[in-house]
Amino acid sequence: MTEILREIGMIARALDSISNIEFKEYHLTKGQYLYLVRICENPGIIQEKLAEKIKVDRTTAARAIQKLEANGFIEKRNDTQNKKIKRLFPTDKGRTIFPMIKRENDYSNSVALTGFSAEETDLIFQLLERVRKNIEVDWELVKKGHKRNY
Repeated sequence: MTEILREIGMIARALDSISNIEFKEYHLTKGQYLYLVRICENPGIIQEKLAEKIKVDRTTAARAIQKLEANGFIEKRNDTQNKKIKRLFPTDKGRTIFPMIKRENDYSNSVALTGFSAEETDLIFQLLERVRKNIEVDWELVKKGHKRNY
């Protein structure tokens, strides 16, 4: 069987490594930029939804959010309806760095897709989206404490 997930993993780790090195001068490390991007794209998002979007557990998300807040990239605000809910918003500092992160993402996409036609790019996207949706079923199952049947 073709090792598709191995290839996807290598791509993801390589891009993550590049981003961690390039964003180090902004004190964004260990994937924190992913959180900042999602918060900038979804101002007011709650921590649980953010963790779901990035596909990490709550504890991992909480650590990254805490570091982003401590470094002044985001702020937590009380929900207007429910004071127990904290909503996440980018600060001016976070909004300032967002376009640079977006530029890096766009550049990485263009490098990764060099030599592919628009149709091939669309097909890759559609197929990877299907792969993600297939994996999400198991991710949800395991996240809730269940075991997969091998």
